[in-house]
Amino acid sequence: MPTTLEVRCTDDECEMDMFELHYTYDMPEDVGVADFVCPYCRGTESLEAIEL
Repeated sequence: MPTTLEVRCTDDECEMDMFELHYTYDMPEDVGVADFVCPYCRGTESLEAIEL
């Protein structure tokens, strides 16, 4: 099953609560939160993975 990464934006000014990234099998294994931006505020430093 491809990886699913749940991410939250911690920027107090951002309206995005959380979102999921659904990878395909072709996604490199070393891809992580630092490789993405918030789809709402476009921030990169404010993203963190949600650990379940």
